[in-house]
Amino acid sequence: MRRRDFVAASLAVMGPSRLHGSMLPARPVPSPQQLAWQRAELALFVHFGINTFTGREWGEGREDPQLFAPTGLDARQWARSARAAGFRSMILTAKHHDGFCLWPTRYTEHSVRSSPWRGGRGDVVQEFTDACRVEGLGAGLYLSPWDRHEPAYGDSERYNGFYCDQLTELLTQYGSITEVWFDGANGEGPNGKRQVYDWPRFQRVVRTLQPQALMFSDAGPDIRWIGNERGVAGDPNWCPVDPAAVPYPGASGEDVTRVLQHGDPEGAVWRPGEADVSIRPGWFWRASEDDQVRSADDLVDLYLSSVGRNANLLLNVPPTLAGLFHETDVARLAAFGARRSVLLERDLAGDAVARSSGQRDRGSSADRVLDPDPDSYWSVPEGLRTGWVELGFRTPVSFDLICLREAIAGGQRIAAYSVQAWVGQAWSVISRGTTIGNRKLDRCPSTRTDRVRLVIESALDTPRISRLALHQAVG
Repeated sequence: MRRRDFVAASLAVMGPSRLHGSMLPARPVPSPQQLAWQRAELALFVHFGINTFTGREWGEGREDPQLFAPTGLDARQWARSARAAGFRSMILTAKHHDGFCLWPTRYTEHSVRSSPWRGGRGDVVQEFTDACRVEGLGAGLYLSPWDRHEPAYGDSERYNGFYCDQLTELLTQYGSITEVWFDGANGEGPNGKRQVYDWPRFQRVVRTLQPQALMFSDAGPDIRWIGNERGVAGDPNWCPVDPAAVPYPGASGEDVTRVLQHGDPEGAVWRPGEADVSIRPGWFWRASEDDQVRSADDLVDLYLSSVGRNANLLLNVPPTLAGLFHETDVARLAAFGARRSVLLERDLAGDAVARSSGQRDRGSSADRVLDPDPDSYWSVPEGLRTGWVELGFRTPVSFDLICLREAIAGGQRIAAYSVQAWVGQAWSVISRGTTIGNRKLDRCPSTRTDRVRLVIESALDTPRISRLALHQAVG
């Protein structure tokens, strides 16, 4: 593929190419942990803490721990609701910016130890991680780097030690942690000073104590923020990034936002995106928002704009004053799970006969795109970057949603494609796109046909398509 063709087809949103020479570098691939994380697709965020009882989004750090008094906290209810809706893991706000800790940390009195809940002997983190394991979910934790309560915040070396001490508690007392969630929140401390975070030190603590855990932040190193809190991934969306483009969590600017949204086809590291969004207008529960919970239709749209664009969806569901998910939120989660199952489990292409422009070998034949195994795939002969795979039906099928998947264990390769349907004795383009990745879900006009063709128009390496499925979203 000529360089100028690649740029025209796939890099319009990324700006000028930085590649030099005639050879593309080796493509990055996911680690086993990243691969499993991407295939899980869905996680639940649980914002709970002192803000739940003050009605604020960001606390000031001066809140009285006596306010934290959930009357019926049941982390199993959270986990059951998540699992029933098809979510694979949950992430808890162990500490938000106000500095109030949901576990009895040894390093501050600003924690559940000073609250009336469970007589001062409670531990939300313990109940949360226990519930996740009972329900078969991964357990993740968010520890805000900004702490508006801690006096050491702003005394950078001292606070960094304090933060690592708390991080060590969380990573050594609660078993296996699947995701450690960081953000770049950074404000003035109680001492009037700005904090300089030691991110390499924080990451070393995680790698040492929980080597299997993935770390999230806008700078990774394992999972990147998608660049907004609307649950919308970019299109195109590459998993590779240039690690220098977002040098630290909290970095800002148009170039940073573009990389977060779109990744970088020339990137040297694999860093897939996670799209976070709340089921309510706010991140913490407020009674005034009980009638503003997202509908099942809206949640499906979020799924299409996140998972359907090669990102994972992190959906926040905040517990109430009682420490329970509100009944409306639980109902919407269940409806979302049911809608998604109905939408995706019925593959209208299941009985198709597949053929292609060519294949690499017998193990990469066209019929592999009908196989639900994400590690099997159709591939063109080695060295080629274009080709097509076609599905034929005995009787016409009607659909309005197309599901495409790459075999991403070997990296992300496709830069431009089109989907065509045989209509009126000619091929008609019904969908066109750039990246595919783990999953791409394309809405298309309602189409009835007996032949569908996926055409790979541009790729960075030999294409590997693991899935071509057709679904009916409307009706």
